[in-house]
Amino acid sequence: MLKTGLVGAGHLGKIHLKLLQQSSRFDLIGFHDIDAENGRKLEAEYGYKFFEDFNELLSQIEILDIVTPTFAHFEYAERAIKSGKHFFIEKPIAGSLQEAEEIIRLAEEYQVKGQVGHVERFNPAFIACAPFIVNPMFLEIHRLAEFNPRGTDVPVVLDLMIHDLDIVLSVVKSKVKEIRASGVAIVSKTPDIANARIEFENGCVANVTTSRISMKNMRKSRFFQQDAYVSIDFLEKKAEIIRIKEVPNEVQPFDMIIENAEGERKQILFQYPDIEDNNAILDELESLADSIENNTPTKVTLEQGKEALRVALEVMRQIEHKLLQASNF
Repeated sequence: MLKTGLVGAGHLGKIHLKLLQQSSRFDLIGFHDIDAENGRKLEAEYGYKFFEDFNELLSQIEILDIVTPTFAHFEYAERAIKSGKHFFIEKPIAGSLQEAEEIIRLAEEYQVKGQVGHVERFNPAFIACAPFIVNPMFLEIHRLAEFNPRGTDVPVVLDLMIHDLDIVLSVVKSKVKEIRASGVAIVSKTPDIANARIEFENGCVANVTTSRISMKNMRKSRFFQQDAYVSIDFLEKKAEIIRIKEVPNEVQPFDMIIENAEGERKQILFQYPDIEDNNAILDELESLADSIENNTPTKVTLEQGKEALRVALEVMRQIEHKLLQASNF
């Protein structure tokens, strides 16, 4: 078991604490939170050991789980790395590209493993479909959430859209060529609705829409590629794959056959991959344990976390530019 500590016992941090405690892969030494009252309350209620002194916690662990607000990610990552500790860091990796690059540099210098918490990579529906997503050329993604006051101090692009930006970057094997984006603030000081159109050098286009003031929750992605269409419902954990192939020599009564204007015939096949239920947060944490024990790359690398942040920041820059232009009219 790997001796593990956590910093940041907010809403998500409490979930991490519970899972670290339950997992057979980790020995949860304790946690630190800048709110000592909250820390002592959690200690009394759940039995997790609260360390008011972060350095004391750091001295007793092998892994630090960083679940603080984004502005504190760099500080705790730096302190963990310089103490020779492996670390898990929630998304986004940092508040700026400069901080992200420094985290990567330090991790390489001190030879420690770091993983970024892009949890949708561990969604069972995505895992089931990933082998079927091959060179997609158009992606249509919607992530809509009902209004929740918690988190509205964070731009919706960094809070929600970045999940999908990471998925897009993980399946499109090409460099980003151009980003166009727009957004609007409804109930908070930063945009609550955002849309980004990302064009890649290979011609692929991703259209990503995010909202945190919708009437219902939705997390659906569609991947279009030659001879196939993959649909993933990240929320309901369902998936559908539609493939087009040449018509077989012997057509069965229930085969679905289409014919175009030129008389070319194709067969349409529907496939529903087996989806194994899991706890995505637990899986991402335990995948870091695998990387440490087997000395293999992490599933979501620090470099990938930086790239997702880079695209997210450019989306935000585009939105801010358009809003500034609109305000000048």
